[in-house]
Amino acid sequence: MDKNNKLTVEFTKEQFFSLMKAVYLGNWMANAARMDTKDFKKDYEQILDYIFSLAPKFGLEKYMDHDSFDQEKYLPSREFEEKTDVEILSDEYDEEVFWNEISDRFGSRDFTRAYGENKIGKMSDEERAAGLCRSIEEWSKEFEDHGLERLEIKQKI
Repeated sequence: MDKNNKLTVEFTKEQFFSLMKAVYLGNWMANAARMDTKDFKKDYEQILDYIFSLAPKFGLEKYMDHDSFDQEKYLPSREFEEKTDVEILSDEYDEEVFWNEISDRFGSRDFTRAYGENKIGKMSDEERAAGLCRSIEEWSKEFEDHGLERLEIKQKI
């Protein structure tokens, strides 16, 4: 590292392309759920901008574009988003998180309903973990076997 806290790193074209995808996915994870751009994690946007600005040096300019409002800002191109595996990876991640979260949340809810906060508070860590795991596993099995087919809302809001 030099006196300005900068480090030179060398990449092959393939490694740099993988870095572009990793930075894209990291920025997506950090900012996709943020509705207001003022809430965006700027450090993730800035590293995406920087990495994508280097794409032409590796002959990967077709994967970068300029922001229509700020020509100095670099973004992934439509081709990058549609022709690489980033959308597939993002979709696979979303799918896995969805099933894990729904099982965890219903399992937690049912465990609390079955025992109550007071009784759960008196359980040992091992008892609580085992009971919660059983409850979550029941939901995991339900969703694995039936998906959302048997899930219904009892009352209309």
